[in-house]
Amino acid sequence: MSNKYCPICGEENLCMTGSGEHGNCWCDSETFPNEILELVPAESLRKHCICKNCLDTYKEDHKII
Repeated sequence: MSNKYCPICGEENLCMTGSGEHGNCWCDSETFPNEILELVPAESLRKHCICKNCLDTYKEDHKII
């Protein structure tokens, strides 16, 4: 991902997809509920990664394991 800021909170998303030897990122092992994607502005969808803090907060608030 070229944009390093979360489209929900504006903080750095720490995305590592495509970088490094294996191109792995923390998000490769995560599940993103479809509902969290609805919080992303249309112009940022599939262009900006959601940060782990926003994902964890969303899952906690919605009791998602």
